[in-house]
Amino acid sequence: MSLQNYIRDIQGFPKEGILFKDITPLLIDPLASQECLKLLVSTLKDKKINKVVGVESRGFFFGTLIAQELNAGFVPVRKPNKLPYETISATYDLEYGTDTLEIHIDAIQKGDRVLIHDDVLATGGTIKAVSELVERLGGEIVQCNFIMELSFLNGREKIKDQEIFAALTY
Repeated sequence: MSLQNYIRDIQGFPKEGILFKDITPLLIDPLASQECLKLLVSTLKDKKINKVVGVESRGFFFGTLIAQELNAGFVPVRKPNKLPYETISATYDLEYGTDTLEIHIDAIQKGDRVLIHDDVLATGGTIKAVSELVERLGGEIVQCNFIMELSFLNGREKIKDQEIFAALTY
């Protein structure tokens, strides 16, 4: 099964000049979703991960499933004012603007072995900000894990010290 057949290109979203990679067809198909999950956890079985950090919002879809597969806790990273408890935040640049993300101050404990999951590695700004949040709380990042990587945007450069896995590369 080729997962690329389940990624739809949307020209001009969220603004002109952007070619958006839509994972909705992947989410709709249960067999494709199962195959994607299998790929995403394929390199993780012996890594002793105890927390999976999912990035709002598309990182939640597979992040929770990965956490269940690994018998790990799931930690949401969200946009400002979406988490009810005390948070820390990081602001970052992305390919079409800037944004801020937050995490609960008690979500990661010193020494936690953390997988960070998001749907796409693009310019690397989002994942760099999440990495900073995890490290500020004392977590050890074991891997940054993505459904797809847009390699032409060189996002790896911003997190080159991290182990990176992407199920698909464009």
